[in-house]
Amino acid sequence: GFEEVNHYFRRAARIMDLSSHVERMLITPFREVKVDVSISMDSGELGTFIGYRVQHDRSRGPMKGGLRYHPTLDMDEALGLASLMTWKTAIVNLPYGGAKGGIAVDPSKISERELERLTRRFVEQIHDIIGPQTDIPAPDMGTNAQVMAWIMDEYSKIHGFSPAVVTGKPVDLFGSKGREEATGRGVVFAMEEFLKDVGGGEIKGKRCAIQGFGNVGSWTARFLHEAGARIVAVSDQQGGIRNPEGLDIPKLLEHARHAKTVVGFPGVDSISNAELLLLDVDVVIPAALGGVLTEKNAKDVRARYLVEAANAPTTPEADEILTRRGIQILPDVYANAGGVTVSYFEWTQNIQQFTWEEAKIAAELKRYMSEAYATLSRVARERRVPLRTAAFIVAIGRVGRATTLRGL
Repeated sequence: GFEEVNHYFRRAARIMDLSSHVERMLITPFREVKVDVSISMDSGELGTFIGYRVQHDRSRGPMKGGLRYHPTLDMDEALGLASLMTWKTAIVNLPYGGAKGGIAVDPSKISERELERLTRRFVEQIHDIIGPQTDIPAPDMGTNAQVMAWIMDEYSKIHGFSPAVVTGKPVDLFGSKGREEATGRGVVFAMEEFLKDVGGGEIKGKRCAIQGFGNVGSWTARFLHEAGARIVAVSDQQGGIRNPEGLDIPKLLEHARHAKTVVGFPGVDSISNAELLLLDVDVVIPAALGGVLTEKNAKDVRARYLVEAANAPTTPEADEILTRRGIQILPDVYANAGGVTVSYFEWTQNIQQFTWEEAKIAAELKRYMSEAYATLSRVARERRVPLRTAAFIVAIGRVGRATTLRGL
């Protein structure tokens, strides 16, 4: 949650000699909103849910961040993820601040009609604090392009035509080509830069294990496979599968599309989500929930590289143990920034009412990811700190300078 992100923040702030009042000002969220989202369920009963939106910082532009529909979502999680978005957008140098929110609900337990009513009701509750120049939501766990379409429609009913109010929309409704796969593509661009830099060579031939096979995990698997990596294990909520020779990713993607899970794929061994993280591979890639690498299992990780495709998959204690053990970590604040970067491209296209081609989007994403990595790598070397600390130093510097220049 919030405390974990601030742990990394403070570590970087100490190295930068930040004064305590500047530190406090940069940590404190701009606005925290908690709303009642009540709807009539299909059964005719009243369903009451809690919705959240945390807006963390707006010094560098409108606030940006996902909407998560997940039963365990609470204010602390939204706070932590919103602040992570502030630092993430600053690292990739996008003109945004951070926000995050969602509804505490399990979307698989309600009908499509209920999901739509819930989403539209949520927009009624928060429409006056979001907008193309204020706060621009996007998909996250439990939400998708269809949910974004409903939000755009509901917001536009109140404020007039506003395609730029959310990103991650369907391509047929002012969405951007390449947004769906953006986070996964960005993870692979980031990995290329990272491995080259830390002496790991190229992606080709690397044995990888991916925890999570949703949007991020499955696209990461596809792009790694195309780059010549050997994906030896993947997992999802139902469990995991493993084949030391390498999984047939195109066939697995096809299987997962029909079966809605990787489990049941032929010719593999079964493993648990917990076991996947400890496999003897080159690269382990958590691409699902946060907090999966802890002080309990960090000492048993056998991979040489950890690539954080998920948000906050490593606790501060685990981070310390892994770093001490010489395992190189590519941190979430940079590794998964491809999603918000292409969201920025989508927002830009909406504002200009002009469409980019997919090749341009991939090329621009690569440029943003490699420029950001070059900066991180330079700061890590100059300050002799791990990449995560370097990332926070870069982000705090950018947000701090913007805040000072605005006289906030």
